[in-house]
Amino acid sequence: MGPMGDMTEPRWLTDEEQRTWRAYLHATTLLEDHLDRQLQRDAGMPHVYYGLLVQLSQAPRRRLRMTELARSAKITRSRLSHAIARLEKNGWVVRENCPSDKRGQFARLTDDGMDVLRRTAPGHVTAVRQAMFDRLSPEQMTQLGEIMRVMAEGLEPSGPDADLPWLR
Repeated sequence: MGPMGDMTEPRWLTDEEQRTWRAYLHATTLLEDHLDRQLQRDAGMPHVYYGLLVQLSQAPRRRLRMTELARSAKITRSRLSHAIARLEKNGWVVRENCPSDKRGQFARLTDDGMDVLRRTAPGHVTAVRQAMFDRLSPEQMTQLGEIMRVMAEGLEPSGPDADLPWLR
């Protein structure tokens, strides 16, 4: 009996679905590792930190509330706090208190952080292009984009009962 008291048999994956699922897991694991290694080599930071810097660079005044940054990065507040502390140590980000909320804080990208992004972006886009786009036909790229949008729409948490890691 399952956790919901349901005794129906699960819809097991077919052989083709299993092959597709395993190929997806293998490729995404290798891609994330590839991008992490490139960013560690070129900038001394993991891919997730680079993503935080990019988000801040695109925000008004290059700053976001910590809760908003956690939400958009889909990481816990604890993991974000650790990441921001490392980025602060490098001089790439500073925390600023929120004047309207005594407990709230902003993360702001510094000029040095912006410089790191400018220096690192060409190597990063080359790594992404070589690992992904150069290997796909235009039709495959279009299909992959459509597939990922459909998956993301179906997985986007919503409602008051959604288990949101950035609220933990």
